Amino acid sequence: MPQPTPTPSVLRRPQLWIGTGLIAAVVSMLFALLYVGGNVNPKGNLRDLPVALVNADRGADAGGRHVNLGEQVVSGIQKAAKGDKSIDWQVVSREEADERLGKGKLFGALVIPDDFSTTVTGLTAPQPAPQGKAAPPTLTVLTNQAAGSIGSSMASQAAQKAAHSASGQLGQELLKQAGSQKTPLPTAAQLKLADPVTVTVADGHPVGPRSAMGLSAFYYALVLVVCGMLGANVVNSQVDTALGYLHTDFGPFRKREPVQHTSRVRTLAIGMALMLGLSLVMGTLVEVATVGILDMDASHLGLLWLYSVATIAVVGIGSLALFAAFGTPGMLLATIVFVAMAVPSSGATVPVQALPGFFRALAEFEPLRQITEGLRSLLYYGAQSDAGLTRAWVSMGVALVAALLFGFAVTRLYDRRGLHRIPRPEAGAGVDTPAAASAEASESSEATAPATS
Repeated sequence: MPQPTPTPSVLRRPQLWIGTGLIAAVVSMLFALLYVGGNVNPKGNLRDLPVALVNADRGADAGGRHVNLGEQVVSGIQKAAKGDKSIDWQVVSREEADERLGKGKLFGALVIPDDFSTTVTGLTAPQPAPQGKAAPPTLTVLTNQAAGSIGSSMASQAAQKAAHSASGQLGQELLKQAGSQKTPLPTAAQLKLADPVTVTVADGHPVGPRSAMGLSAFYYALVLVVCGMLGANVVNSQVDTALGYLHTDFGPFRKREPVQHTSRVRTLAIGMALMLGLSLVMGTLVEVATVGILDMDASHLGLLWLYSVATIAVVGIGSLALFAAFGTPGMLLATIVFVAMAVPSSGATVPVQALPGFFRALAEFEPLRQITEGLRSLLYYGAQSDAGLTRAWVSMGVALVAALLFGFAVTRLYDRRGLHRIPRPEAGAGVDTPAAASAEASESSEATAPATS
C-alpha cells in the first residue's frame, strides 16, 4: 500500500519564525524601555517635588534688637533654590502643612519651631542657662510615606540638606559674635557653635504597620488591574467557547459546542455582562484575601469593596473592547496599556515629579496612576475626596464610557460591513444546506473525540 506523504514540520515555515520573532522583539524592547526608562534616573528627572517650609519662629530679642532667625533660614533656602528646580518649597503654616500631608499633597516638610531664635541666641548669651536646662536649637524634618516611600525619602534628604546648610550659616555668624567677645571660647564650644542646630526626623503622616511602608495601595491597585485583565481573558475565551467559536481541551478530550452565528455587538455585550458579574466575585475575594486573611491596614471597607469591584469591571470591560476591536493583538495592546505603560507612570514607587516628561504625560490619563491615588485616599487619608478619590472615580467613569463607545462602535461597524467572525450561511440557503450541515456535524462530533496534534 502506498505510504502517506509526511506532513512538513511547522517549524520549517519562515512565517512562523518571522512573525513570532517580531512580536517577541517588540514586546521585550517595549517593556524594557518603559519599565527601566521611567525609573532609571529619578534624581536627574526630579522637578518640583512639593515640600513644605514651615516657620513658626516667634523671634527673640538680642543685642538690643528683635531678630527672627526662622525668617533668615527660610530666606536662605529660597535663595539657594532659585537655581535648583528639583524641590518646590511651599511656605505654609504648620496647620496647612499637616492638612496637605494628610491629603498626600506634600512629600515632606521642614519645620522651624517657635523658640528657634531664642535657643540659637541663647548659645552666645553672656549668662548662658544652667547646664541641662538649655534646649538646643532644633529643626524638624517631617516625612510622608503615605505619598510614596521614594518621594518621601527624596523630600527628607532635601529638607535635611537644607537644614544642615542653614545650621552652617548660622554657625558662622555665631562664631563671629563669639570672636568679638573678650573671653575666648573653648574649642568644644567653638565646635558646637559651628554647627549649632540639631536636625530631627519625624513621621508627618504615619501609616499603619501593615501598610507595606506606604506601598499597599500600589500593590492592591496592581492586583485589581491584573484581575480585570485576566478576568477579561477568561470571559473572552469562555464566551467564544459557549458560542462554538472555540473548542475546549480537557486533557486528551476535546469539546466543542455547536456554532451560534452571533453578531459581534451581541458577543461583546454578552462578554461585558459576564464581566460585571465576575467583578462582584473577584472584588469581594480580593478584599477578603488582603484585609480578612492578610490583615492589611484598611478602613472604609464598604467603600473599598465598591471601589475594588468597579475597578475590576472597568479594566475588564476596557480589555474586552480592545479584544473585540483588534482580535488577538488586542490582548497584547491591553497588556501595554494597563501594565507596560501604566506601572512606570503610576507614581506609586518613583513619584511623578521624578519621572521623564513622557511618563509625566502618561500619568495624566494612565489608569493605574488614578487607581492608586484613589486607593491611597481610601487606605491612608480617610477617604477624603480631594486626596485623589474624586479624581479616581471621575477617571473611572470616563474610561468606562470611552470603552463602551469604542467597543460597540467598532463591532457595529464590523457587523454592518459583513465582517463576521464565522461566515454566516448564504442567504436563502438556511442552515440545512449540505455544506452547512456538514460543517455543523463536523464541529459537533468533536465533543467527545480525543484531541489530536
